[in-house]
Amino acid sequence: MGWRTVVVTQHAKISYSGHCVVVQTQDGINQIPVSDIQLLMISTTRAVITSAVISELAKHQSKVIFTDTSGEPVTETVDYYPNNRDPQLLDQQMNWTEKRKSTLWTKIIIQKITNQIFVAESLGIDTQELKNELAKLEINDATNREAVVARKYFSLLFEAEFTRRDFSPENATLNYGYAIILSAVNREIVSNGYLTQLGIHHHGQENNFNLGSDLMEPFRPIIDWWVKQKNFNDFTPDIKFGLIDLLNVELQYNNQKTILRNAITKHVTNCLNYLSGETDKIKIEVKLSEVSNHAINGDV
Repeated sequence: MGWRTVVVTQHAKISYSGHCVVVQTQDGINQIPVSDIQLLMISTTRAVITSAVISELAKHQSKVIFTDTSGEPVTETVDYYPNNRDPQLLDQQMNWTEKRKSTLWTKIIIQKITNQIFVAESLGIDTQELKNELAKLEINDATNREAVVARKYFSLLFEAEFTRRDFSPENATLNYGYAIILSAVNREIVSNGYLTQLGIHHHGQENNFNLGSDLMEPFRPIIDWWVKQKNFNDFTPDIKFGLIDLLNVELQYNNQKTILRNAITKHVTNCLNYLSGETDKIKIEVKLSEVSNHAINGDV
């Protein structure tokens, strides 16, 4: 599997030649080996991409994300399932026990709220309200503490009147960052041979990524933290580059120092192994490090 994130931000033709993705712009021609690419972000509506590129990237289980005129992700490629998918895996997924799903969802939400508290405290915000809600958490989050904490958390992080439903630059940035993480999680689910549509908590009929939406939750606060630390009035290309580069940010996952893209790989595999009964214990511990803005690799 690849490791590079490639972003196309200007009028371009994207084609395939000699085992490489060829990106031709007014500034010149860039060639990137297909095997190097983990994510191709088409961050413009003025790019033309050939079917040969999409086909080759699919063979390497690389994601392609397309954005709309405002720069927000609107769709991504979903490959036909890889050779390692078999009826036994699908049967396992269809029959994941309610106990295991409930246990996993509880651990996911505990870690998500724990990281939300960490982010707020790192910014000098009093988090006692959030801690009080975390203490009320029940198995499978029966009382929906996740939603209660989210409302209070975003009000504390941004402003009292802030809502996740408006069209502010902050929300556009958050949505862009979440879409990148969701895409990375979806890629790992498919690579392991499972369906993204069948979640353990999310069950939206129009959501093709219910399971990805479940498993990505502990990593969302990384995006929140980065966005809060940036002073910006518009959703600019530099902001997009910084969000994509967060896949390379350092953190600790289950006491091992790694980067976000590798932590996602380990996390998805651990969760799927637990749900399918290959292990009887599941640990989810994500410790955040200082979130900074690194130079993005493969910027076109």
